[in-house]
Amino acid sequence: MAAPGGRSERPQLPEYSGSYVVSRPVYSELAWEEQHERRLQERRTLQERLAKGCSCSRKTALHVLKTLLPILEWLPKYQVKEWLLSDIISGISTGLVATLQGMAYALLAAVPVGYGLYSAFFPILTYFVFGTSRHISVGPFPVVSLMVGSVVLNMAPDEHFISNETTLNTTVIDFAARDKARVLIASTLTLLVGIIQLIFGGLQVGFIVRYLADPLIGGFTTAAAFQVLVSQLKIVLNVSTKSYNGVLSIIYTLVEIFQNVGSTNIADFIAGLLTILMCVVVKELNNRFKHKIPIPIPIEVIVTVIATAISYGANLEKNYNAGIVKSIPRGFLPPVTPSVSLFSEMMTPSFSIAVVAYAIAVSVGKVYATKYDYAIDGNQEFIAFGISNIFSGFFSCFVATTALSRTAVQESTGGKTQIAGILSAVIVMVAIVALGKLLEPLQKSVLAGVVIANLKGMFMQVCDVPRLWRQNKIDAVIWVFTCLASIILGLDLGLLAGLMFALLTVVLRLQFPSWSGLGSFPNTDIYRSTKVYKNIEELEGVKILRFSSPIFYGNIDGLKKSIKSTVGFDAIRVYNKRLKALRKIQKLIKKGQLRATKNGIVSDAGSSNNAFEPDEDIEDPEELDIPTKEIEIRVNWNADLPVKVNVPKVPMHSLVLDCGAVSFLDVVGVRSLRMIVKEFQRIDVNVYFSSLQDHVIEKLERCGFFDDNIRKDIFFLTVHDAVLYLRSQVKSQEDSILETITLIQDSKDPLELMEAELIEQELDVQDEAMRRLAS
Repeated sequence: MAAPGGRSERPQLPEYSGSYVVSRPVYSELAWEEQHERRLQERRTLQERLAKGCSCSRKTALHVLKTLLPILEWLPKYQVKEWLLSDIISGISTGLVATLQGMAYALLAAVPVGYGLYSAFFPILTYFVFGTSRHISVGPFPVVSLMVGSVVLNMAPDEHFISNETTLNTTVIDFAARDKARVLIASTLTLLVGIIQLIFGGLQVGFIVRYLADPLIGGFTTAAAFQVLVSQLKIVLNVSTKSYNGVLSIIYTLVEIFQNVGSTNIADFIAGLLTILMCVVVKELNNRFKHKIPIPIPIEVIVTVIATAISYGANLEKNYNAGIVKSIPRGFLPPVTPSVSLFSEMMTPSFSIAVVAYAIAVSVGKVYATKYDYAIDGNQEFIAFGISNIFSGFFSCFVATTALSRTAVQESTGGKTQIAGILSAVIVMVAIVALGKLLEPLQKSVLAGVVIANLKGMFMQVCDVPRLWRQNKIDAVIWVFTCLASIILGLDLGLLAGLMFALLTVVLRLQFPSWSGLGSFPNTDIYRSTKVYKNIEELEGVKILRFSSPIFYGNIDGLKKSIKSTVGFDAIRVYNKRLKALRKIQKLIKKGQLRATKNGIVSDAGSSNNAFEPDEDIEDPEELDIPTKEIEIRVNWNADLPVKVNVPKVPMHSLVLDCGAVSFLDVVGVRSLRMIVKEFQRIDVNVYFSSLQDHVIEKLERCGFFDDNIRKDIFFLTVHDAVLYLRSQVKSQEDSILETITLIQDSKDPLELMEAELIEQELDVQDEAMRRLAS
């Protein structure tokens, strides 16, 4: 129900009637270690670790074998009666989609469409044995295909295959030689990507995908979708453009497309546009009524069949000069050894392709693994895709990963295991062996339309940006930066730039960490930020700082600034000012204008000190660097001084650092903490630490943090332990002062004798102070 003023009432929170009371001693780390014994950590030598790692029992060997060959784990447990029919239906549906998508994505890879069928067939055979995901459909993916096409076009542009037979106004390209060279480059790249993935899997570096955060992947794939759209737009319009690569290549391509838009082939444009509209509408219906439609309508297959029939019947190539597939190899080609000599030219892009292909496959696989409650092994996925791409590289394929739409078809039609995947490969094999000739009249613009229609999900990721901006502005900036960089610089450089930018944001967040001054709620051990909550108590003379970051060389300045902001002064400046004031007091004592009393107070002897100039807050570095022994005269620095030196007030006696969020320290951090403790000790402010984790304390011990002045008894288990300790210290000091006053009141000595004795003691102290100052 809406409240007056248009604001809705807050939902009623559940009431917790329980409470607890804990009675225990106040623990410092030293007291805790004395009462509680730690477990002995067994430290093994390198030889012992190698011996254990290399030892092999029957159980270990079987586990390793099942890890390398996951099929041995799930195939014996296959439930034929429950799963086989679902896998057959799913395999047929997925195979039909894979056939069309393989041909379509071959256009992105800049190879003849028939080789897309090979790329949709061979990778599945090896992933069936080595893969750990039960649901992903292995094969071409638009983003990866476009990255492959970028390398292919860069290494084999049309300009390299201009025929010697040229007419006066036209240039003739040797398409047969060009296509042969491009297929060789694509298969060589596939082999290299597979080798890199296999090496990464062997080195157990599957964790690197964690650095490809969701915002980064979202921005990158959206930019890739835009690149795919532009590359397929010229096929839909059937206009010729140059092959651009590198920085701003997409801009140059768009400009040339619009310059040549007047030569658009109407038949291809209409066919492509109708394909896009029909595929988008039917896919939306499939998604909206997926609970009522047992099997999604295979609109790509339907459109392809209709378009092929129309093209063949109307002879669109001859009558309207439409661009058609023309030739699809029938059957399988013999294995071909890729050109290893090309590795050096494609080494850099192959790394980005290997990581992106793996990241996409693992991201999709984890979604379905979570949904169906099983686990996928990231390192084994590296090995599986590495072997798949190495195997496929010898059969003229381009790089394989998984396609989101094809995987969704395999899962939504009831696929339970990779049996559905192997059956989809059988459908593709039928197309390769028997149906290739029938698809030759198909217009390329129809395949381009199928590609564009499948980009809808990627373009819809743009809607994530406002949500990211509300939730975390840094993630939104990463998304936008990666997207723009990938569009402007190209996919490989854009991904690298996005990754560097994302890592930079992490570094900056560590370098400028969050911190807050803490206070406690009355009668509780709960401490929260004083800037966020009201009715928070702060113990008089005590400041509490929570530093929410590791302490290392990059954020030491941030730690010092947070301490300075919390306490309200600079400890080094206070110490230097006090030294300056003590030197002036020393001169006054030598002149007899001041005298020292036993209780440590410096009192004015009645003489003015107007000869001293007012302090202008200018410190002489040379004067401060002179080694000076501490002057053993107690001065109340918060009272008015007998010299005109502007000494900052220090209205506190203790600083508590809550280090519960400190996950690690480096040597520079340990050294800086020592300096901070000593700087505050010099101005009579004690520093205490609380909530440190055990490994952080061990790090402090190894780095020599503790000595005679800095002991473990300044470390406490919690902030509340430290505060209770400080309260007890303040109370004991107050009791000591009251006891001293009581003793003076109970003294029976005459007042005159006491005064005379005090004067005599005062002179003795003054002489002693002068001797110390003189030394």
